[in-house]
Amino acid sequence: MAGVTVAERLDALAHAVRVGRDVMPEAVVEAAQGLEDRAGHRLRLSADHTVAALAGATGSGKSSLLNALAGEPLAEVDVLRPTTSEALAVVRGRDGSAGLLDWLGVRRRHQLPEDDATDAPAGPASGTASGAAPRVRLGRGPRTPGGLILLDLPDHDSVRTEHRLEAERLVALVDLMVWVLDPQKYADAVVHERYLRGLVEHRDVMLVVLNQVDRLTDAERRACHADLQRLLAEDGLAGVRVLDVSARTGEGVDALRAALDDAAARRVAAQARVEADVVRLARQVQAACGPVGRGGRTPSTSELVTSLAGAAGVPAVAEAVRGTRLLRARQATGWPPTRWLSRLRPDPLRRLHLGEGTGGGQGRGERRPSMPDVVRTSVPRPGPAELARVRAAVRDYTDAATASLPDAWVLEARGRTEGSAEAQALPDALDRAVSGTQVISDRRPVWWTVVGVLQWLLLLVAVAGLVWLGVLWGLDALRMPVIEPPAWDQGQVSIPVPTLAAVGGTLVGLILAGIARLLAGVGARRQARRATAHLREAVADVAGRHVVAPVREVLERHDECARAAARAVG
Repeated sequence: MAGVTVAERLDALAHAVRVGRDVMPEAVVEAAQGLEDRAGHRLRLSADHTVAALAGATGSGKSSLLNALAGEPLAEVDVLRPTTSEALAVVRGRDGSAGLLDWLGVRRRHQLPEDDATDAPAGPASGTASGAAPRVRLGRGPRTPGGLILLDLPDHDSVRTEHRLEAERLVALVDLMVWVLDPQKYADAVVHERYLRGLVEHRDVMLVVLNQVDRLTDAERRACHADLQRLLAEDGLAGVRVLDVSARTGEGVDALRAALDDAAARRVAAQARVEADVVRLARQVQAACGPVGRGGRTPSTSELVTSLAGAAGVPAVAEAVRGTRLLRARQATGWPPTRWLSRLRPDPLRRLHLGEGTGGGQGRGERRPSMPDVVRTSVPRPGPAELARVRAAVRDYTDAATASLPDAWVLEARGRTEGSAEAQALPDALDRAVSGTQVISDRRPVWWTVVGVLQWLLLLVAVAGLVWLGVLWGLDALRMPVIEPPAWDQGQVSIPVPTLAAVGGTLVGLILAGIARLLAGVGARRQARRATAHLREAVADVAGRHVVAPVREVLERHDECARAAARAVG
């Protein structure tokens, strides 16, 4: 990404790790924290010095090469058992170097003279094998721009663990890495697999030196050089500069010194090293995150809501709503002489502790305005089978939403929906959602009132007819004069009016009660469907808060982490 500074890359990496801290491998989080601290210290310290390190295996000739570059026998060289136990620093440019070396933790230091303006005379270098080796100064005092600190590191394959750890520590801190290999061990798997192969992002701050080429014939040198380039290409380091050098004869030392001087003069190695470290770690974050954007579609919550509604007892509540509606309709429109029997039946909703205290001024299905202390309902608790279906539905939704995410993010989403406090509170939240939803209204339909009035009128007619017949029967029993009641004549049929009133009022009342019951059944089923819809809305709200929102948060964190890592990589 053109135009992204090292500081911006570092900030993006820190943000990516901070967002994905709970998901990232612990090693990546710790490495990011260490890099942030290390980069901050390095960029605040001397920008006038470039720190270069000679790293390599035992016997590769690092110390001899340092002496050849410095033109002085500064590093001890043991011909019988060549080994470096502690880092040695050769410093060009005094100002600012002390703090930088303190941060590097290098105690052994050699300061080159500031007024060294000429090359040292040629001659055999002390500590090297016999032979005429030109003494090439590391720098030319103030006329050579840029300070330089050249470190001779302990051997990375030392038998002493503390030596190896010190070498690895300094390799992680220096600005420019110079890997010194020799013809005998240049193909050693340890240096390639443990070190070089993991430094793909550091190709711009790396040099490879094939030392001791004076021991080879021209043909052998060309073959070793070509084979080393091949191995570097397999390590992902194709194009890294390889220099053929002989510390004993001085061959190639000028080219190496020029490369070091060029890095010191440009003063970009420190930032380039930090940038390479950031890119390397950001790619590890990318590997843990996957690409930006999940792909695919957001899964439907319908099956999830259906399973949660079943666990919340919504079907039982809907059936109770239907039963309560029928019961209230019968109490309002039934035949008055038998209407009182319905009052002996329990209200299904009241048995569930639902439908109580709902104001008639609220619309059907509205949530109660304040539900801080809602009493638990008596809706039957979900059994093992229903709970299993709920868990399966939650898992299916979570897996569908995170289908294209790496496993760590999928597990994070599952943890938020299955093992968190919110997940444990899901049953109570469903119960509160059911109890907090007004599933039935106290408002009576107008037709109930009309039918109720008609029922009482019909009962009055029937009672009047019975009383009339009773009076006539009494007069006849007392042998008193009886006035013939009027009759309803219809052809050959003649029915006395009292009898017609008593029988007709009763029959019509019973028929009207039957018709009202049929109509009430239709209304009860409609009311149950409305209650189911409103309860599902309440359950969907719970699903949104306890399942969908946590999954969405994980998805958003993933995308934010992936975007930040991509910005850090550039």
